[in-house]
Amino acid sequence: MAKLMMKGNEAVAEAAIQAGCRYFFGYPITPQNEIPEYMSLRLPQVGGVFLQAESEVSAINMVYGAAGTGARVMTSSSSPGISLKQEGISYIAGAQLPCVIVNMVRGGPGLGSIQPAQSDYFQATRGGGHGDYRLLVLAPSTVQEAVELTQLAFDRADRYRNPVMVLGDGVIGQMMEPVEIWTPGCGRERAVLNSLYIEPERCEQHNLDLAATWAKMEQNETRVECQFMDDAEVAVVAYGTTARIALTAVRRAREEGVKVGLIRPITLWPFPYAAIQAACSHVKRFLTVEMSLGQMIDDVKIAVAGARPVEFYGRTGGMIPGVRDILRRIAPDKEGL
Repeated sequence: MAKLMMKGNEAVAEAAIQAGCRYFFGYPITPQNEIPEYMSLRLPQVGGVFLQAESEVSAINMVYGAAGTGARVMTSSSSPGISLKQEGISYIAGAQLPCVIVNMVRGGPGLGSIQPAQSDYFQATRGGGHGDYRLLVLAPSTVQEAVELTQLAFDRADRYRNPVMVLGDGVIGQMMEPVEIWTPGCGRERAVLNSLYIEPERCEQHNLDLAATWAKMEQNETRVECQFMDDAEVAVVAYGTTARIALTAVRRAREEGVKVGLIRPITLWPFPYAAIQAACSHVKRFLTVEMSLGQMIDDVKIAVAGARPVEFYGRTGGMIPGVRDILRRIAPDKEGL
């Protein structure tokens, strides 16, 4: 298959269509606007439906309805828009309905900036809305991986009857890279839909049933990439776009004789605790790098459990960590880096 040069947002949209998505409901917000724009052109060509809702709240409830009919459906937004969708996401999770939600994160809080960020980590990995629920959260670091994880998201949403979030950022959405996109199969059984349980005993049992599903996700869906970790004495933990920058810093430090490696979570939930715990056997310290004031660092600290120091470097508000700044924190005592 020939590769195509595509912008990240457009590649995500085409990947969704090739995965069988035929319904998209959304509302414009930078930096993900190319997704609904692309869907508005392509979905009618394949017999699908694109609808720009009057608000993000309306959009997520349209997703709820379409998912309830058995359709493969997606919505996308960026940080403030995802916040407005949270009640609907909770309802969808409670009703055990599959759908895919794409968040191309921008700086916050509030309206913040339109520049890339990773400061929606807490919202994505801790549910975000009300009640006990979880989303499977996938974090691509390349446009090709955004394609693959978007298509995986539809498959896993169906498998677990649960919403799946693809968590990117403005860089992933706006950059252009060569990609391959293929057509995966789809299909699932019908089910009774409900998220309202008046009797507390039935509501508790429903939550326990949901928890059993999430336990299966934790067992089967954790994904992580480790590079240069066999002899590493310093481990950099980063995801998404930040991981690409951190890997360059790791390679440059390696050229100077610094024993450093990279741990890149691909699933932010379930978080790859085991990979970080295993690294504690030989790593002397961990450095968490994020486009935020520090959110994933909480999960790194949980994994390390006090066995090693965990340091942090981050930029926020749309600022991106630089290679040289990461190098200085990898080897603060080594001159010339």
